[in-house]
Amino acid sequence: MMPSQNNDLFQLRLEIAATAARMIAQDGADYATARRKAARQVLGVDQPAPNLMPDNLQIEDEVRKYQALFGGSAQAERLLHLRQTALQVMDALAAFNPYLTGAVLNGTAGEHDDIHLQLFADSAKEVEIFLLGRNVNIDISETPHFKGARHDPVETVSFLWHKEAVHAELYEFHDLRGALKPRADGRLQRVDAAGLRALMTTDQSLEQDE
Repeated sequence: MMPSQNNDLFQLRLEIAATAARMIAQDGADYATARRKAARQVLGVDQPAPNLMPDNLQIEDEVRKYQALFGGSAQAERLLHLRQTALQVMDALAAFNPYLTGAVLNGTAGEHDDIHLQLFADSAKEVEIFLLGRNVNIDISETPHFKGARHDPVETVSFLWHKEAVHAELYEFHDLRGALKPRADGRLQRVDAAGLRALMTTDQSLEQDE
């Protein structure tokens, strides 16, 4: 199935993005898996042309639309709970410069989403020792560096905090330089605890005005 006009391309990308968004919202699929499965479902091929594939921002917009239509008050309550829990974790880890990222920040978090943090510390071991010293059980894995494949993956510690899963990527302090630039769509890529509090206050004010 090959489009002949720019409008055809746009509509196909939109259909793939919307299909991927449903998988993310309903099943908790990650963006890469959802995009791949959605493309196969819509186009019927395993390796579609790159220009047919929506990017993460387009898929995120479709997740946002899906949550607005079908999430209702349950999604809003879940998001608030996750943000409050994230604040608790960030306050506890304040010495390691925690920043919130992902669905809990951008407002699309639902029942399947976890809390994703990025810490900027002198040593990953300091974070591990801090958590273990407070009897927090951790699992250690690796996550691709947010600056791209030219950088080595970063160690990530995962743990439960009041029954919510938290994944904290451990960066070196100098990685924070330039990391606070907004995304292409103007939204923030990451915020510290003060920024999250301000975001929650703004969202609450908007709800009261509605």
